Amino acid sequence: MKMKKLVRALHGGTMAIALVLTAPVAMAQNYPQKAVRVILPYPPGGPTDIVARMLTQKLTENLGQSFVVENRPGATGTVGTGTVAKAEPDGYTLLVNASVQVVYPSLFPNLNYDPMADFAPVSLLASGPLALVVNPGLPVKSVQELIDLAKKEPGRLTFGSSGNGAATHLSGEAFKQASGIDMRHVAYKGSSPALNDVAGGHVDLMFDSLASSSPFIQAGKLRALAVTTASRSPAMPDLPSVAEAGVPGYDISTWYGLWAPAGTPEAIVKLLSDEAAKAFSDPSVRERLSTLGLQATTSTPGEFSQFNQDELKKWSAVIKQAGVKAE
Repeated sequence: MKMKKLVRALHGGTMAIALVLTAPVAMAQNYPQKAVRVILPYPPGGPTDIVARMLTQKLTENLGQSFVVENRPGATGTVGTGTVAKAEPDGYTLLVNASVQVVYPSLFPNLNYDPMADFAPVSLLASGPLALVVNPGLPVKSVQELIDLAKKEPGRLTFGSSGNGAATHLSGEAFKQASGIDMRHVAYKGSSPALNDVAGGHVDLMFDSLASSSPFIQAGKLRALAVTTASRSPAMPDLPSVAEAGVPGYDISTWYGLWAPAGTPEAIVKLLSDEAAKAFSDPSVRERLSTLGLQATTSTPGEFSQFNQDELKKWSAVIKQAGVKAE
């Protein structure tokens, strides 16, 4: 009798363990069963918004449930991001954000969420370089000539940005550190006024996205010297990378990714990652990305997690050395 009870107990325990192990798989197989919110922490219209809507359109088509972009701007993007950090980790609230996701911890020490611990990285989505552009009147036609001029006259050159702590600013600070030069930063409220002042000769140079700087370059109002990624961009294949043009190791990209709240079942995270890869392999999506100077750059959750950590470490060092403070 005791043996029978023991067998039943063991059998019951085995069944319980099996249910626990198979529950996440079953959940993923049944996911999604209702509409999914994809939080975007900025107003509509920017590149992050465009990337998010391309993703949600394909997820809606492929998974049979609505994936709806919800714009939640405020406090430089931290309001919407914080909403996802505190959401139920069930796969029905997701975040699409840019590289600032891993920059903000070094700029805002009092965030009400932890950009690393409070999120489950799902997939990198797209990435692209910035372009190093100068006023055509500046007597330089290469990265090395720019460095030589800056070293000859320390502190004379100015570089514009779309705002303090933005990618356009930090790219310049990283360039200063990597090349050993001194330039003065001039912050603007957006890329457009900064580019206009570079074109007008009020500021010497800028690091900016290919999408916004290309019209100026094509019109001859700006001279492009290089792209910031380690390799050349298919959008401007004749431009060298900053690294090959004289600053070894310089590798800066603007990128966009997908996150879920920490604790979201791994099976759902994997499903979303696989579906993101499928969505961004679509030729129409890739063509649309190319108009923004971006390339589809998807990844596994593990790869994206490591990428987050590497980017956090890189930008933390740049920000600390430059003494950048959020405004």
